[in-house]
Amino acid sequence: MTVHTDPTTPRPRALRVIIAEDSVLLRSGMASLLQDAGVHILAQVGDADALLQAVEQHPGVDLCLVDIRMPPTYSEEGIQAGVTIRRQHPDVAVLLLSQHVVSRYAADLLGGGSSKVGYLLKDRVADIDDFVSVLHRVAAGGAAIDPEVVSQLLSRHRDSALERLTPREGEVLQVMAQGLNNAGIAARLTVTERAVEKHIRSIFTKLDLGQDDHDHRRVQAVLRYLRGTEQN
Repeated sequence: MTVHTDPTTPRPRALRVIIAEDSVLLRSGMASLLQDAGVHILAQVGDADALLQAVEQHPGVDLCLVDIRMPPTYSEEGIQAGVTIRRQHPDVAVLLLSQHVVSRYAADLLGGGSSKVGYLLKDRVADIDDFVSVLHRVAAGGAAIDPEVVSQLLSRHRDSALERLTPREGEVLQVMAQGLNNAGIAARLTVTERAVEKHIRSIFTKLDLGQDDHDHRRVQAVLRYLRGTEQN
């Protein structure tokens, strides 16, 4: 059967991405996989300075995929570049890739209450379709934090307000940090969406997040404990 499409219907624009990774093999392999998945790679760079230059040279970029540790010191060049990009180009999303959980880096990037940010562990990116979905979600204004990152941040945090959360509310907050909506949280925790809504209302109340926009409060709930990790 031949499917006829309406030529007047605009096709969705391909996600435009800059990759910043010092390993040539990993950078090239990632670019190839993403291109095969329909992502448009605007530039591939190997250090933070080149990343910042690439963002200036490609004003249409949607998202920067950034390795945290890059030359010359392999310490925090990536996160510093990410913070600069979010400050100077708020329309550009930043997704960090890291070999290990380094909590203060997440706090530096997310502590300002930003959306369009993510933090994933490299060895847990196993499915290209899921990875591309995360890229689109972050580029569209969401946040995506690896479950292991969330788990470690929660265990290190000492916010007294968080200690008032029930174990189930803590689980909801942890899954919320991964960028899932209410339906996704319900499916992950095997509960009803109504139960999720109840837990989220309770989380907002216990964290004293006020009456702001619902989506904004979701981000603030996630970031509440990230801010406190800067000193860990």
